Amino acid sequence: MVRRFLVAAVALSAVVSLSAQAPQGWKVRVDRSQSAQDPDNTPNLAFKAMGKGLHVKGGPAGTFWNPANTATGNYTLKGTFNLQEPSSHPNYYGLVFGGANLDAATQAYAYFVVAQNGTFMVRQRQGESVTDVVGRQANAAVRQPGANGQSSNALEVRVAGDTVSYVVNGTVVHSGPKGALKTDGLTGVRVNHVLDVQFEGFEVGK
Repeated sequence: MVRRFLVAAVALSAVVSLSAQAPQGWKVRVDRSQSAQDPDNTPNLAFKAMGKGLHVKGGPAGTFWNPANTATGNYTLKGTFNLQEPSSHPNYYGLVFGGANLDAATQAYAYFVVAQNGTFMVRQRQGESVTDVVGRQANAAVRQPGANGQSSNALEVRVAGDTVSYVVNGTVVHSGPKGALKTDGLTGVRVNHVLDVQFEGFEVGK
């Protein structure tokens, strides 16, 4: 069974701040930069429908999810991420899974993300604590921006028993035991700051 998460029929675009509303059905948690050496380029985060998906442009980093979108047991979470233009330095974007309390201080989730320099990583967050599951690694499967400054990467998280595999454009870039990683829960998207990214084809299949 495949559940497609409808992202095209979203309400009018919104500029999301800490107190603003996200497009219909979606929630946003904004994480503003705490580094004076790496500030957000604008104060707000734009989040709107575009084409067959949703478009994020920052500003600050954000975690995006619809409370109806959950996954448990064995599943494959998919999404295609189109970088519209490179940022001034590598920033990461991709899939969120195993989420809980995403709008609370006790937020918890894992995320599989790629960057414009051809690297990927997997991290786990508990509250304000972030740990690496798979540290930054370069892989030829991660497409870097072309001459037009754009790139498209189809990401997957495949959960099968005690094994979790991470896939970029059809290539398994890492696979390993689940261990302490929580995979049941909310699914969504993570886009770090100063990025211009559209995502589409967001779905969970059994």
